[in-house]
Amino acid sequence: MPEVMIAAEPRTRFGKGPARQIRRAGRVPAVLYGHHSDPRHMTLPGHEVLMALRTPNVLIRLEGLPGGAQLALPKSVQRDPIKGWVEHLDLLLVRRGEKVVVDVPVTVTGEIVPGGLLDQQLVQVSVKAEATNIPAGIQVNVDGMDVGAAVHAGDLKLPRGVELDDEADLLILHVITAPTAAELGAEVAEEVAEAAAVAAGEEPAAEAGEEPAAG
Repeated sequence: MPEVMIAAEPRTRFGKGPARQIRRAGRVPAVLYGHHSDPRHMTLPGHEVLMALRTPNVLIRLEGLPGGAQLALPKSVQRDPIKGWVEHLDLLLVRRGEKVVVDVPVTVTGEIVPGGLLDQQLVQVSVKAEATNIPAGIQVNVDGMDVGAAVHAGDLKLPRGVELDDEADLLILHVITAPTAAELGAEVAEEVAEAAAVAAGEEPAAEAGEEPAAG
């Protein structure tokens, strides 16, 4: 994975007021921690951070800090809930050759057989990899998979040097029978009826086999 260089500036003023000033100036408050060192507070250019975070597990080379450049991985990102801007960033200090545990996306290619429905239970999986060689993602080819077929975490083909850090029997995806139009219509009608009952202040109808609540 290529490194993204971002110029950092040490942060010396703290509190909500200074943090708002930092954000108004187009920068992001950030903290770098790890390797049993004291946390290092800094600010980063907001636009460059936003662009870098488009890549999962992006490796950031922080320039401009006392002691020289540092490599870091994003660990916690706080965003504005409406505008999506990055409001704060926690970074993990890493070294070349060091292995780290990260979540990587699982993407699907290919087409299953007609009449089946692909049910993907997990869109990412936890792996252990070198900090400078984290895979961008893991692909699963479902071409020709029939109803009943399944892929578990232990079935994933990982790149060389990458280890699974999840349980091998963890279900990633499986193929189920696609519902008929009649079944879909009945399900939609049931949901509409339940929503109308809730809106009218009524108790939702009990599922088949459920005992009615005691009065």
